[in-house]
Amino acid sequence: MSSVLVIDDSKLFRKQIADALRKALLFDDYREAEDGLEGFKIFSDSKPDLVICDLEMPHMDGLKFLQLKSVRQDLQDIPIILLTSTQDRLAKLKSLEQGASDYLTKPFDAAELVARVRIHLKMKKLQDELKAANEHFKQLSTVDPLTNLYNRRFLTETLENEIQRAKRLQSNLSLLIFDIDHFKQINDVYGHQAGDKVLVAVADALRETLRTYDIASRYGGEEFVLVLPGTPLAGGQIVAERLRKAVHALRFPIPMDRIKVTVSAGLATFPTKRIADFDTLFRYADEALYRAKKNGRNRVEIMLGNMNSELKST
Repeated sequence: MSSVLVIDDSKLFRKQIADALRKALLFDDYREAEDGLEGFKIFSDSKPDLVICDLEMPHMDGLKFLQLKSVRQDLQDIPIILLTSTQDRLAKLKSLEQGASDYLTKPFDAAELVARVRIHLKMKKLQDELKAANEHFKQLSTVDPLTNLYNRRFLTETLENEIQRAKRLQSNLSLLIFDIDHFKQINDVYGHQAGDKVLVAVADALRETLRTYDIASRYGGEEFVLVLPGTPLAGGQIVAERLRKAVHALRFPIPMDRIKVTVSAGLATFPTKRIADFDTLFRYADEALYRAKKNGRNRVEIMLGNMNSELKST
């Protein structure tokens, strides 16, 4: 539903503007304010598609209105058309420099007002479509389309940033790599569509298991990687075991009802005497994953050189 906000201390001008816009069928919702202070509150709360604002008003004039808008990121894309009774060219230029999209001189021509409003609504629509497309392309570049988890590219960029943050805060960072056991057999016996359903189910179990600030990604094929900020080794073990049990409890409808999914996992923690960067952290977690597979699968192994170096499946 499209909406417009008209701000003017003259009730007559507000009515003239609203009547012209209603006749042109440009908006579904019309809101009014008689001064800039009231107008900005409505503007902030309702975020209309366009604002028509008088330059000279009590309590807060049009320029002050523009200044307040400039510090609100969520209001930047909303066009503002200023109304002014002055013929001062410098004042008009100043309003444009401060963020006005356009201006009209009072008394205004209704046809010209409608034409300018149409132009700015069209420009806003194009901007909104471009922003939506950019968001879509950004998601495509960072999210795995099957599982809706982050992809390998995003993980690589994020993990490096998280390590730097852990260094600054002098906190722990755990990395968990896990792999679905015998996933090829699921594809061979039940088909790739069934394999995709298993991947999605595991990803869903991951989301339900993790905290909001943990980062989960599909690293490739049936391999997943989890970044656990602020988590020491013992905390990472708890998360890993909880995840292993959640996956082991997954059940599927006929004809996939005989599928029993398990995962093998490797865990490493930053910082230690041996782990000071991204590559080393990943290598230690990957080595632990290899041992989990070698030692029977459906288990969690942690980096070597620590007491209680494994958590067995239960």
